[in-house]
Amino acid sequence: MGIPTVGAAAANIVHYAIGYDFEYTNGMPIRYVGFPFPVAGQPKSVHHSYVFEREDVVSGKPMMQAIVDGFTKPLTEKEKFQGRPPEAVAEPRLLEPDTEDNLQQLFKDKDWTDYNPIILPTEERVAAMLKGTSRKPDEVVKKITWPGGARNLTVEKVAVCAVMAGAKPQHFPLILALATYVPFGNSTSSMANMILVNGPIRNEVKMNYKGNVMGPHNEVNSVLGRSFTLMSKTAGNLHAGKTTFSSLGSNLQYNNLCIAENEEALPAGWDPVHVQMGAKPTDSVLTVSTGWSYISSVGEVQRGYPPQFLMRDYMRSLSGMGASVIMDPAVAGLLKDSQGFNTKADLAKWLAENVEKTIASFWGNGVVSTMWASMALQGLEPHASRMKAPPDSMIKPFQPRGIGVIVTGGGQTTWFVTDFGVGRGVKIDDWR
Repeated sequence: MGIPTVGAAAANIVHYAIGYDFEYTNGMPIRYVGFPFPVAGQPKSVHHSYVFEREDVVSGKPMMQAIVDGFTKPLTEKEKFQGRPPEAVAEPRLLEPDTEDNLQQLFKDKDWTDYNPIILPTEERVAAMLKGTSRKPDEVVKKITWPGGARNLTVEKVAVCAVMAGAKPQHFPLILALATYVPFGNSTSSMANMILVNGPIRNEVKMNYKGNVMGPHNEVNSVLGRSFTLMSKTAGNLHAGKTTFSSLGSNLQYNNLCIAENEEALPAGWDPVHVQMGAKPTDSVLTVSTGWSYISSVGEVQRGYPPQFLMRDYMRSLSGMGASVIMDPAVAGLLKDSQGFNTKADLAKWLAENVEKTIASFWGNGVVSTMWASMALQGLEPHASRMKAPPDSMIKPFQPRGIGVIVTGGGQTTWFVTDFGVGRGVKIDDWR
């Protein structure tokens, strides 16, 4: 646009902005200064010292001098670049023959694994996996544009990752549907993902949706969740310190909270998630949700305090951007038969009307501030009024449509509350 610009970023990601982002994504000659970390939560005195006393992490000059130089110094030859940046050099389709141990180490050295042993994707194994779909090997499942340049994720590349994860051909349509979400959600905070499967395919491939549903006790749940990580690291180009910058990360990214709904145990009137979202009961649907928080009920439901009350209490700690309650069928039965919630929508409405938190707690969440503070400053409601409200005033942060209810597992009256929002999903049968 021809407007002189200096970008400011925290030091932990500024090198991505001047490296991968410039070279493979936008090619725009934007100059950056890097503020010391952390920026959020610091008093104004610290921010003042960043600007006037501390050194810019890019140039090594005092911050304000670096900003002035960024606006006034002539552009370098590199900064005069125009047009689309070049795409990253593609890896060869085939690797040179080597020993099992050396190839396992090569995949680790390339950061193509989750650092557990993989099944090496030989041509024979990939060809066998491709028999699990009618789609052509070179068909593009998705064009991935973030991070670091456009890349075509083909059916064959998905098959490579499916083999690596230990999947079988009958699992492949599930993994192809999952590939439409690659790469998984990731940020500088501890973002994670949830994979939910609904419909007849749960029984067809023998997923676990009964006892210990979130534990390491089922082949399909395991390889489906793992394949998402492998696809996101390889085709998705997510590599720690280069294109991802989380501090603590999330252990959920190993298996991506891969579950299926126990539709057979739903109380009458409680529709499965995919039906709530407009699909037919006979459709097989896979949904990926992204969030941060995951809170267990710890113990079973107590008669003196109905389950929705404790769910309400726990949900006060969530950001308010969305939520899912994941519960045992026994909890769903209690909520309907003893508490009068005839549908999932009834429960979602009650929670939206009864979960309250202070304005200070709401804006104290860094994700909320990042997402909505700019809207509040523009005068957009309800964010503007919430920013002006006294810190101790109470708000109801959730909308009924933003609260999902998932019934899975079986054996005890326990549940989780999460901020993983549930969407419409992808039809798995389209990928057979």
